[in-house]
Amino acid sequence: MPLGGNVGHYENFPVASWLCPAPLRPAVAAIYHFARTADDVADEGTADAPARLADLAALGEHLDLALQGGETVRWPGLWPPLVAAVQRHRLDPALLHDLLSAFAQDVRHTASGHTYADMPELLDYCRRSANPIGRLLLQLYGVSGDPALRQSDAVCSALQLINFWQDLSRDLPNRRSYLPQDLLDRHGLSVDDFHHRPDDPAREARLDAPRRAMVQALCEHARSLMLEGAPLVHRLPGRGGWELRAVVQGGLRVLDHIAAIDHRSWATRVTVGRRDLPMVAWRCLWM
Repeated sequence: MPLGGNVGHYENFPVASWLCPAPLRPAVAAIYHFARTADDVADEGTADAPARLADLAALGEHLDLALQGGETVRWPGLWPPLVAAVQRHRLDPALLHDLLSAFAQDVRHTASGHTYADMPELLDYCRRSANPIGRLLLQLYGVSGDPALRQSDAVCSALQLINFWQDLSRDLPNRRSYLPQDLLDRHGLSVDDFHHRPDDPAREARLDAPRRAMVQALCEHARSLMLEGAPLVHRLPGRGGWELRAVVQGGLRVLDHIAAIDHRSWATRVTVGRRDLPMVAWRCLWM
């Protein structure tokens, strides 16, 4: 995702960028480090599913132990900055556990070849995989209230969905599918139909129109969700609001690029780069 940052590559997280107020950067980096560590446990290396799930459970146990002042023997560099951030900014640890729950679900679903039944089921995953990040950032900025929470959830879920539709060509070969079954059925498709097979041009031609229609529908839904949450930029103070503008417009720019390839993101992965910065900056000014 085009969210930038200077700590690493957790897709849905604008990390300690220069737009983030300096006093908040250590807390943002600590939250990011936790999320990145959990993501790596769930997704990197050669461990099997049971080992990944055991390590994710251990992360949760060590999180609780660290917050209670106990001695943690694994991931020693992770806990002091995170505990300091939670205590200083009164962050809700349940949101960190939600992230672990989502990562564990990813491990189980990848191992079983699970297909999400519909968008509500997929959005429930986003509620735990992406929305906690936005809610933690709101807590850092001291922004509260139901309207802000709803808008934050919409932005974060939209970012997660955009990442899914951007990464079809990466996720499907790794047995990760987020394509809703009801929409597949509506378009007469299966998950396997989205595996790109350029050596079979007849198959590719036959499936092209329904696949494009489905990806277009998914992208239009993600765009509407992003626009629903976009007014949150006016609730965040100062530089935080400008950072969120860049996040929103970066996500929308990914959707523009997917549309520009006729929504064939199962065959080509689009990216946002330096050439997009003037357009993103211009749109930020007019939000």
